[in-house]
Amino acid sequence: MEEEEPKLVRRRANRHSVIKSGRTIGEKREKLETANERMAARQKDKQKKHFRIFFVSFCFLIAAASITTFYFIFLCGGDNSSINIIIKSYEPTVNIEDNNSTDGKITSRMREYIGKAEVDFRDLGYQPIKAVIPVGSIREVDFYLEGKPGFIKMFIDRDSAVSAEDADRMLRYLEGQGINDFSYIDVRTHGKAYWK
Repeated sequence: MEEEEPKLVRRRANRHSVIKSGRTIGEKREKLETANERMAARQKDKQKKHFRIFFVSFCFLIAAASITTFYFIFLCGGDNSSINIIIKSYEPTVNIEDNNSTDGKITSRMREYIGKAEVDFRDLGYQPIKAVIPVGSIREVDFYLEGKPGFIKMFIDRDSAVSAEDADRMLRYLEGQGINDFSYIDVRTHGKAYWK
């Protein structure tokens, strides 16, 4: 019976071996990595990872832009009317008395606030008659409402809708208490309302 020679194992089959296949331990070993080479390899892996993240993010942005473009061109039919932004300016229709100025000029901010407040009062079911800017005040507006004995003190730094709602609550409270006569209702302070 013939003895078969031992077959050498290929390097690919035994990747974890530190010695070359078919050699003795005393033979030449594979080259060991230095600390600098390990650091360089880690740095290279880190750069590859960052590149992959950037590439995936870039592809996602391109896909989102393509979907958005497709939507607006094909589904909206290229009609840009759905994108229009409505900017509404409020122009007051009530009489405005400015007791501060002699020339009768009112700032655009004050005019817009009075116009907004007028719309807000109408939405709540009240009819504003006039707006008065009192002497010595540049941010206060007093509103006179139809059928109400006094006026409403408002501050232009507060939202007109919030102030109108506070005034509405106070008017309903006074009616509920049976108070039909008042000089004014003050809603200039957030979360508080006063009457006299």
